Amino acid sequence: MARRNRVVGETTLPSGHRLVLVHGDLTEEEAEALVNAANAWLQHGGGVAGALVRKGGPQIQEESTEWVRRHGPLPVGGVAITGAGRLKARAILHVVGPVWAGGDQGEDRMLAEAIRNVLETARQQGYRRIAMPAISTGIFGFPKERAAPLFWETIAAFAAAHPGEPPHEIRLVLLDEATLQPFEAAFRARFEGPGPG
Repeated sequence: MARRNRVVGETTLPSGHRLVLVHGDLTEEEAEALVNAANAWLQHGGGVAGALVRKGGPQIQEESTEWVRRHGPLPVGGVAITGAGRLKARAILHVVGPVWAGGDQGEDRMLAEAIRNVLETARQQGYRRIAMPAISTGIFGFPKERAAPLFWETIAAFAAAHPGEPPHEIRLVLLDEATLQPFEAAFRARFEGPGPG
């Protein structure tokens, strides 16, 4: 039996944007757009990408293949939009994050750019609610502890630059405990400050 997605952290920023950290399955989320951590060729075999196609249906892969045929491979930080098939969303935003190469190849900057580009695409499309995974922290090997504060910082900076604009709700949906823990710790540190004692 599928476990229900569970909110483990939420906050509303001064800009009016709502940030929600969710422990659960991205493919179960209801949002106008789901974000997929993709590869350059939009071949959705494993990880989040494979799960989205398995649940959403083969048309997601077909549209992705057609996108690459028309535009060529997606660069790091690039975003492609396809339909969402049977998923509870209007669209999928496919984004290519950086592959971890030790940390001195600009990976932090590239990951921040990928996150910003997803948010900017959602803003331009008018998507009010989006749900995304922890881009680059799976098979691309970006260390989760390093990615977590960067995610929250990038999202908060984007929100501050676009007060009152979509996406009004940004959900980060993490399936495994090993990813959730550093993201939850960074969320609490960034948005809740030090606790008593």
